[in-house]
Amino acid sequence: MTRPMSRASRIRRAAAGLTLTVLAVWGIGTPCTWIGIVPLMAGLIGWCPFQALRDMLAKKRNAGRMEA
Repeated sequence: MTRPMSRASRIRRAAAGLTLTVLAVWGIGTPCTWIGIVPLMAGLIGWCPFQALRDMLAKKRNAGRMEA
């Protein structure tokens, strides 16, 4: 089970995502600014796919160490 995101983390992610998305809509920056949708949704929903992937990989890494 993944740990829940703190309120401060959710606010920071939503603010950063909103900023990047607005820049993309206005045409300022590069097309990569559309990645701002991911932190915006993570902040609104409270679940981050990148954080879940990192936690999953850390579990695999730690499980391999215990066997050795």
